[in-house]
Amino acid sequence: MTPLQVYEELTSNDRAILVDCRTRTEWIHVGIPDLSDIGKQVVLESITDEAGQLNANFISRIGAIADADTPIYVICKIGGRSANACHLLESSGYTQVCNVLEGFEGCVNQRGHRSSINGWKFHKLPWRQS
Repeated sequence: MTPLQVYEELTSNDRAILVDCRTRTEWIHVGIPDLSDIGKQVVLESITDEAGQLNANFISRIGAIADADTPIYVICKIGGRSANACHLLESSGYTQVCNVLEGFEGCVNQRGHRSSINGWKFHKLPWRQS
């Protein structure tokens, strides 16, 4: 689903959660989705560490806050890591998992800049510096 569709789902479904699976460095320097206007907080849980190694605690940490049928939307920079996170969640028994297409920053434009073609920030959805 696109960022706009996901924000609609997060707004209309009290059980739905958004998992940002990027790294801590990205959360700090690039920003994070801000769900405070809809009374929610984004779940910050990296799928990998800064070196690209899989976070062995990813599934257990999601399991601490979500049931197998909780609607889970997963976002990363452009959609690759979040797609991997979705596959990992599905293989662990989660049944309502969805990748956020375009990601938080989206693709690069002709000048190499992000957030100018697509992505959460491009669509002017709420976000903040963490």
